[in-house]
Amino acid sequence: MSAELLVLLIVVCTALAFDFTNGFHDTANAMATSIATGALKPRTAVLLSGALNLIGAFLSVAVAATVAKGIVDLSEVSGRALLDIVFAGLVGGILWNLFTWLLGLPSSSSHALFGGIIGSTIAALGWHGVIWARGSDGVLAKIIIPAVLSPVVAALVAATASWVVYRITQRSNEKTVSKGFRWGQIGTASLVSLAHGTNDAQKTMGIIFLALIAHGTAKPTDQIPLWVIVACAVAMAAGTCVGGWRIIRTLGKGLVDIVPPQGFAAESTSAAIILTSAHFGLPMSTTQVVTGSILGSGIGRPGAEVRWGVLGRMATAWVLTLPLAAIVGGLCWALLHGIGGTTGVLVVFALLIVMAALIWMRSKRAVVNSHNVTADWDDTPAPAAKTNTADDTVGIG
Repeated sequence: MSAELLVLLIVVCTALAFDFTNGFHDTANAMATSIATGALKPRTAVLLSGALNLIGAFLSVAVAATVAKGIVDLSEVSGRALLDIVFAGLVGGILWNLFTWLLGLPSSSSHALFGGIIGSTIAALGWHGVIWARGSDGVLAKIIIPAVLSPVVAALVAATASWVVYRITQRSNEKTVSKGFRWGQIGTASLVSLAHGTNDAQKTMGIIFLALIAHGTAKPTDQIPLWVIVACAVAMAAGTCVGGWRIIRTLGKGLVDIVPPQGFAAESTSAAIILTSAHFGLPMSTTQVVTGSILGSGIGRPGAEVRWGVLGRMATAWVLTLPLAAIVGGLCWALLHGIGGTTGVLVVFALLIVMAALIWMRSKRAVVNSHNVTADWDDTPAPAAKTNTADDTVGIG
């Protein structure tokens, strides 16, 4: 096996690892509200979400094309140098995903990935290596503007939808309304899961395709290979099925106290915005869309309490995601480049494994699982559990 092929295989494996972390990091986007209201049992919810993420990944490749061709200026770099950039960026994205998961913060996996790639590109090529703005393409149009607008638009639409729902049902029997909307939530949560697979799995498809271009296995004008689509769909679904209970708890219980009509409005809004963005090839952050929708549903529900301190922590993570993931991606490239050759890639890969293991071990000090994910919110990122249950061993907190 040649050194270039070995590096390509490591990059592909790292990309699929990112896809897996994206899955359990973002399970909350689809299922947090349904779990919080009791519309779905926690384990049932994450398994259903995983299956629908798998299906959704096959519905479109528009976002994948944007990722593969819209961040790194391919006229500036190719071959092994591009593989190194992609690999270092992936490591930055994974580490930020794991860190924010540990804190229970629903930050954007998309922006962690993009930040890592941008940081490694700047470290390798300088600022001109990144496509910042090029007509309707580039970081500004495809990442920054959607990042600013998506939570605001989602909040406004969800607030309106929640207000309308409560106006329509204000004279109806409360128990009957709640039961009906719980059934409705199963449908809307499923639609969000399908939309998440359509949008987020494609981002890793685009990164792997970028690696194939660097290796010379594919050309920028080629179609995304079927094996890439299948591998990314399976990795995303597998990550979703294990459950990201820490972030599910924050979104389902921490931001607002959610009841079924409100959850239905939030999920409907999220699904509509995410599917629209996927259709137009916009790699939008599903986390920001869903968080904006949940916030808006709280604003639109009469008498609901919004925990603005929790929202402040989320917003801080959003702001820091791109620059901090970029710093990690840049540092990984510098370490890789400093050591040089395939040895540098292997050292950074080993470092990634060690850091992931340390974060996992740290998470066991305060376990969140399907048993305590809906416990009353006490304004701490993760409630402690003295003993592990069976769910602790198969799920991700």
